[in-house]
Amino acid sequence: MNDPSPQRLDSARLAALFAASPFMSTLKLEVLEIDYEKTTLSLRMPLHPGLERRVGTRQFHGGSIASLIDVTGDFAIGMMLGGGVPTINLRIDYLKPAVGDMLTATARVRRTGKTLAVVDIDVLDEKGGLVALGRGTYYPQRG
Repeated sequence: MNDPSPQRLDSARLAALFAASPFMSTLKLEVLEIDYEKTTLSLRMPLHPGLERRVGTRQFHGGSIASLIDVTGDFAIGMMLGGGVPTINLRIDYLKPAVGDMLTATARVRRTGKTLAVVDIDVLDEKGGLVALGRGTYYPQRG
């Protein structure tokens, strides 16, 4: 059943959802910015040994980047609805190795309808270089 007046997620509630998830908590995500009017969300993910491609390289594994993209896209919709939404499809283009201490993902909702929402996600390294692009399709109902 759809809630006719969903509660938007603020930074604290979003951080609490991340901390409560066994998987998302391993990413150690930090909320940087929420903009409800522009429907954008920015998250930061620090490098730690569990996310590294090979020990000592300081290179993020592609799977951790994919997770960052999906979570950021999901909650760019979910922040408006009060919780996470189901992912329908996810496309990722890796542009260069993601090396450094952290990555920042910014999601922009491109279109939201009754049954589909399309979100574009940019992932930047700590120097501001674009390392990956994502596009997610989500079902815009809490799930």
